Amino acid sequence: MAVVRKTKNLQLVLDAFSKSNHALTAKAVMTMLPLTVNKTTVYRLLDRLQDGGELHSFVGEQGVMHYAKCHACTTEAHTHSHPHFQCLSCREVSCLGEEFTFPELAGVQISEAQIFLKGHCQGCLPT
Repeated sequence: MAVVRKTKNLQLVLDAFSKSNHALTAKAVMTMLPLTVNKTTVYRLLDRLQDGGELHSFVGEQGVMHYAKCHACTTEAHTHSHPHFQCLSCREVSCLGEEFTFPELAGVQISEAQIFLKGHCQGCLPT
């Protein structure tokens, strides 16, 4: 973990992710923090947490960056290979627990991929 100094603002950002079971945008994180924490600080802390292997990011709908907690990542590498899902009804975005394996393709070595799925979550499925 590269995050050496845990400042008050850093702890507030970590708490925001602890309180949520979903991926969060920077804007969503900011709504969970006191107004005294400015936008630049939030983006800097999200980058720091990602570099430290505590968060990973992915691009969602309309190019919006989302952040989610890592489970086995380090400062050297993000080791997850799972798809992300957005519910079309409630709009929540989450990491799916299923890992996938990269295909072996001639002449290339895949080290990272992003899969973004859309549909309806269990709570929003039509009955």
